[in-house]
Amino acid sequence: MTEASRLRPATADATLSTPASGQEHVDDTRTAMSSATIRHAFLDHVFYTQGKLPGHASGNDLYQALAHTVRDRLVQRWISTAETYQNQPSRTVAYLSAEFLMGPHLGNNLVNLGIFDEVRAAMTALDLDLDDILAHEEEPGLGNGGLGRLAACFMDSLATLEIPALGYGIRYEYGIFHQNIIDGQQVETTDTWLRHGNPWEIQRSEWAVQVRLGGHTEHYTDDRGRYRVRWVPEKTVVGVPFDSPILGYRVNTVNTLRLWRAEATEAFDFHTFNRGDYLGAVSKKVTSENLTKVLYPNDETQQGKELRLEQQYFFVACSLQDMLRLMASHGIPVTRFHEKFAVQLNDTHPAVGIAELMRLLIDDHDLAWHDAWHITRNAFAYTNHTLLPEALEQWPLELFRRILPRHLEIIYEINARFLDEVRIGFYGDESRVARLSLVNEQGGRYVRMAGLACVGSHAINGVAELHSRLMREDVLQDFYAMWPEKFTSITNGVTPRRWLALSNPRMTQLVSDAIGDGWIKDLDQLRALEPYADDAGFREQWQAVRRANKRDLAQLIRDCTGVVVNPDSMFDVMVKRIHEYKRQHLAVLHIIALYHQIKSSPNADVPPRTFLFAGKAAPGYHYAKLMIRFITSVADVVNRDPQVRDRLKVVFLPNFNVTYGQKIYPAADLSEQISLAGKEASGTGNMKFAMNGAMTIGTMDGANIELRDAIGADNFFPFGLNASEVYALRAAGYHPSSYYESSPELRAVVDLIQHGFFSKGDAAVFRPLFEGLLQHDPYMLMADFASYLQCQREVSAAYADQDRWQRMSVLSSARSGRFSSDRAIREYCERVWHVDPVPVCLLHRASGHVQGPRRGGDGASGTGGTAGNTSSSVAGGFSERCQ
Repeated sequence: MTEASRLRPATADATLSTPASGQEHVDDTRTAMSSATIRHAFLDHVFYTQGKLPGHASGNDLYQALAHTVRDRLVQRWISTAETYQNQPSRTVAYLSAEFLMGPHLGNNLVNLGIFDEVRAAMTALDLDLDDILAHEEEPGLGNGGLGRLAACFMDSLATLEIPALGYGIRYEYGIFHQNIIDGQQVETTDTWLRHGNPWEIQRSEWAVQVRLGGHTEHYTDDRGRYRVRWVPEKTVVGVPFDSPILGYRVNTVNTLRLWRAEATEAFDFHTFNRGDYLGAVSKKVTSENLTKVLYPNDETQQGKELRLEQQYFFVACSLQDMLRLMASHGIPVTRFHEKFAVQLNDTHPAVGIAELMRLLIDDHDLAWHDAWHITRNAFAYTNHTLLPEALEQWPLELFRRILPRHLEIIYEINARFLDEVRIGFYGDESRVARLSLVNEQGGRYVRMAGLACVGSHAINGVAELHSRLMREDVLQDFYAMWPEKFTSITNGVTPRRWLALSNPRMTQLVSDAIGDGWIKDLDQLRALEPYADDAGFREQWQAVRRANKRDLAQLIRDCTGVVVNPDSMFDVMVKRIHEYKRQHLAVLHIIALYHQIKSSPNADVPPRTFLFAGKAAPGYHYAKLMIRFITSVADVVNRDPQVRDRLKVVFLPNFNVTYGQKIYPAADLSEQISLAGKEASGTGNMKFAMNGAMTIGTMDGANIELRDAIGADNFFPFGLNASEVYALRAAGYHPSSYYESSPELRAVVDLIQHGFFSKGDAAVFRPLFEGLLQHDPYMLMADFASYLQCQREVSAAYADQDRWQRMSVLSSARSGRFSSDRAIREYCERVWHVDPVPVCLLHRASGHVQGPRRGGDGASGTGGTAGNTSSSVAGGFSERCQ
């Protein structure tokens, strides 16, 4: 049955006539939450917003109509939030991130509004399937992995905890690429997430700002005899903000995600067009809009590097100008910037904001250096997300000078003053001076963005206890020696709203029936589940829920790949960005070992397993793309072999995203967290898996250590070298070939690869992989292989005892409360931002009176206005109601 035909009989009366006396009552409040009102509002949007008769509406029309119906209910709270912030000035978090991987909005907003059942009932009354409608949402691919997903979780928690906040980022026209697997290899295609429009955003053209790039500086003395600098840019682009509402769970707070799109100052050159140069007439528009076309352009080329630096500067320049606009509109002096805004750098991508704020304060607002530096350092804080030296951004000096000439001068001045402090604090230690310099003079000259972030921030945090310790002892040890008081550790977290309540409704219902639903907002309440781990009846229900989730995932796998998997097999899952340090290829070596075991001994005790991989490799990261080909090639052999295919299945699910994650995390039996110890900063997938009851096999890396401590050592499968042992082995001289020579099991696995067994006899295909492992092996797969295989045998033994496994699963979920992003945000508020909650009272229309716009136009009061000028233009027609 088509969507159109399903609608016809159910909607004819509802759309064309008024209900007769005695029919169902419809609330007369436009944004009421009853099923009847939602149904009528939805039909209004089908007709008035989508311009369709219900019987002719497409799947996208239905989604858009329901999204606008829900957004109406958000806007009421958005306006209320803006009005509250207008009247209760407070410090606001400005979260700067190059990535916001929000995932689909509709389902999450239904959860946070608490109207999932009402909306489902409304759609059912119209003979519609809510799940079908939800599936039509295009996921905004505005992130690559954990960084963007963390930012999304933090935005959810900030609103849930009623913390005034603004998320600032880039509105990429094309998000992270769409991943296809063709002939076993990753092929990237364009992610056109905006092709049907985005019903959640509102364009705010009146708050557009100008951003300068390139050119040169001019030094002069002003009429008061002061030394000044004027930046003469080569080009100017316009940043236009697009605002999306971010609703908290069961509160009235709706904060704003403000994303910037680049536009030309003059989109069309009429005179050039009249001369017959039709392409030249729009060339400036095309060039300017390239800035926000795509997430993370390939920076292997010089043009890619330039575009990436321009992107980073563009969004922080727009965002800081926006913050200053908000302050000026309410008469708040710039000298109070650090009192009004806590600006968080989510990794080094926005670190150029430190130099930009200095430029704005000194050049545009005429502050003295000392005053500007005091404001800047007290406004900014920096989260470090990596222990990989190559991931600490550095920009070639000449490139930086060409794009941001004034900022390079400011960085030179910051560096000169900073190094004076270093020389005094560490007298005679010139090697330390060189290490701490913001300009790297070794092997070319580069601007060190992590150094700039450290020097220009008042707080620096790692994202897990191990990561923070290694950051202090290794990557940023010199900065720690300089300012130990700046450093703290805040372990990452994930939101239980999306990653449990929305993605795992069966478990949500089971848990809420047992202990109530307070855990959705206070995940520590899951502790009340612990006694149920010893309840055989509850464990049976738990197992039934998990098997139903596995059936759903099996269907998704079949639909996407054609591979049929057994829901009764163990689902062994590794989904994350493809990278050598995450060691997906170690998991594949284990699969080959099992395959070899079965082929060598057909009666070997190898319990059925389904190995599921998913993740994207950066387009220019050739080794990671080879790892994908390795996985798919092994899958092709294993899945075709009749001797093993009922015992082992290997699947690579293409185009992993938040939507797929919501299906995968609730269905996993085993979570693979196998990075080399000391390389993973934290990880958040490990937390999502554990919350949903998966068991973890992992190294003592990142947040795995805290996860094991939280859920109990008996419910965690550890293996491999720890970070100290990794450092010691490397210092002593690591020889990976010695492990190959001494282990028959490892040798059998590697020989199959290098003889071309998994590449149709072509030994050259995977030569870079096995030669890299035998000769270099920077991530020590060889050293950890034996321990990993032994640990996997223990996993198989545990899974064979399903009663034991389900008990462990319940305890894993029950003890995962520490890994809520709510806890992380509370720690940021207390230790770094010094921001307090601001409860929001819900406003409702009390009359038809509409006021003219007031000063500021966005209800910000210096707090980062949420709903835009909507708030001040209609506030006179609202009265206050706290709910």
